[in-house]
Amino acid sequence: MAGRIDARLKELDIELPKAAAPVAAYVPVIRTGNLLFTSGQITVFNGEVKFIGKLGAELDVEAGKQAARLCGLNIIAQAKAALDGDLDRVVRVVKLVGFVNSTPDFTDQPKVINGASELMQEVFGDAGKHARSAVSAASLPLGVAVEVEAILEVQ
Repeated sequence: MAGRIDARLKELDIELPKAAAPVAAYVPVIRTGNLLFTSGQITVFNGEVKFIGKLGAELDVEAGKQAARLCGLNIIAQAKAALDGDLDRVVRVVKLVGFVNSTPDFTDQPKVINGASELMQEVFGDAGKHARSAVSAASLPLGVAVEVEAILEVQ
């Protein structure tokens, strides 16, 4: 039987990507106590890299928001894998940290990372409201536009 959050994903017509395997010397998720820490999730959907480029140059804010949303989907996919498929065990999204590959004069990082923040609230409701940082980066892995990491409280 599908859980409440799985039903919510279906209702929102959201397909989660496969949880990506690490490509370097790290693990995708660490649990300590009741906290789940994800490694930074980039704009990959089932192995295909998307949203390459810099905000303020090749990409606009709307494309950046979509990139951040994809990072958020990858966070949820990693959480689902770490929680044996049971997203109902997520008690709260505690914090997101978003990195935006942007030009030096680009200042809309918060608008970009809203793509991930809004997704968390759509999926988890009030439990998706979180603290957050949104910062600029000179470059990101594989040239992607956005990377987001999360801290989740879980049961």
